[in-house]
Amino acid sequence: MELWDRFLNWRNRMVMSRDFRQWAARFPFTRPIARRQSAELFDICSGFVKTQTLLASVRSGLLSAMREDARTYPELMAATCLPADSLDRLLGAACALKLVSKRSCGRYGLGSLGPAVIGDPGILAMIEHNAVFYRDIADPVKLLSGAATSTELQRYWAYSGNEAASELDESDVGQYSTLMAESQRMVAAEILAAYPVGKHDWLLDVGGGQGAFVTAAGNAVADIRLSVFDLPAVAERATMQVAGAGLGDRFQAFGGDFLTDDLPAGPDLVSLVRVLHDHDDAEALGLLRNIRRSVNPGTVLLVAEPMAGVRESSAVGDVYFGFYMLAMGRGRVRTPREIRKMLSQTGFAETRLIPTNTPVITQMIAATA
Repeated sequence: MELWDRFLNWRNRMVMSRDFRQWAARFPFTRPIARRQSAELFDICSGFVKTQTLLASVRSGLLSAMREDARTYPELMAATCLPADSLDRLLGAACALKLVSKRSCGRYGLGSLGPAVIGDPGILAMIEHNAVFYRDIADPVKLLSGAATSTELQRYWAYSGNEAASELDESDVGQYSTLMAESQRMVAAEILAAYPVGKHDWLLDVGGGQGAFVTAAGNAVADIRLSVFDLPAVAERATMQVAGAGLGDRFQAFGGDFLTDDLPAGPDLVSLVRVLHDHDDAEALGLLRNIRRSVNPGTVLLVAEPMAGVRESSAVGDVYFGFYMLAMGRGRVRTPREIRKMLSQTGFAETRLIPTNTPVITQMIAATA
């Protein structure tokens, strides 16, 4: 056993002792560490309550009532329809989480985190969607052991594990396609800020849903040709959505199964935005091989999604999406090293990690065929 391991084992034995923890909280040199770690541990323990406070602040209309200006207490009572004691409780919790802040003359307004929540439809959509996810992980050990044979997320994502996914209709794909489109806008902004899409002539977004990313790219880059390849029912929605954004003359949707069907030939930029982690290793490798087989040498592939083992976003990649993929029933969050290895295995010659402005939203890898 290495010296460092022995030290860590000794440290753990000491911290397990209540007497030691009480001493560390009193001793001036260890007090800051003890307080910080106590706060971090309680933050983990209280995490679910914080998410429910956020959900209540959204669903009750508390945050939306403050969108334009601070509100008085009677105005908030009218907006939320909550009794006084419940409103007091919610306001106290929302203030503690910086969703709300106290203002002058007894009014309340949005706190430092509130504007981003209420101003981004994608965040609001994910807050509502998390209610489905949290029901699936109510018994995490059951989920981890494989005893949970059916989950709400499996039913929500209708294509997950569905061998007849290409036969899904509008009623099957509508709900999840809308969620993807709403939440993908902030991911699209990160990609476009980090990578010069404008140097390419034709962007093909594989698994691109309703076209949120190609719409953002088309608005940012004049004259670039835009395409989405997704399930037939989803491709139809993309055609309508992109046309509605005024980009229909540059857009073409292709319907099919990207794991087995041929992809369009000719694009010089292909994107996988939050797609690869939806699939187990065998399917993910098959998808990458299909893309490599379909594109010309020199074509760039962008993989943008949450990744594991990234220090700046470990709570997202390793924790949130780690369990989300488990509840979904397939796929996993991979490290950048794992993704780059898969790209090399499937014939991509060059791979590089591209820094993004907000790693907690997405990380990105570019590969050249």
